[in-house]
Amino acid sequence: MKHKFRCDCPFTSALDVLGDRWMLVIVKLMLIDFKETFKDLMDSDEAIATNILSSKLKLLEEFGIINKSKRPNNKKTNLYHLTDRGLALTPVLVELAAWSDGHLRDFHPIIQDGKPMAALRKDKVGFAQLLEQRYRDNLAATVLA
Repeated sequence: MKHKFRCDCPFTSALDVLGDRWMLVIVKLMLIDFKETFKDLMDSDEAIATNILSSKLKLLEEFGIINKSKRPNNKKTNLYHLTDRGLALTPVLVELAAWSDGHLRDFHPIIQDGKPMAALRKDKVGFAQLLEQRYRDNLAATVLA
């Protein structure tokens, strides 16, 4: 499918793809919570409507951010996994979490805190690398299972 971009600005072009309220949420659910099926994503706390989730998964796949495959032992179930292009969004998600941690607590005081946020505050780059490696390790374990 041919996608229309508003202009040639790299920032605006990225927002044309990822600026929707659900796109990065879906990537986050896959990266951090290891959600990999439509049902997994539907059952998340974010409560994404089925039609929205379906359309966003298609877009993420079209842009090469995720790929879709079948579960080896159940050809009816689609599996969604982040590609290298999708995993390259990990530092963006970490920066958004850091910004939220530093600037939204006055408005939303129950934002998660604890060891993960402390690790993020201490070393954002290392935290992003850890998330990505954790995802890759989980994916490898899932494929081998």
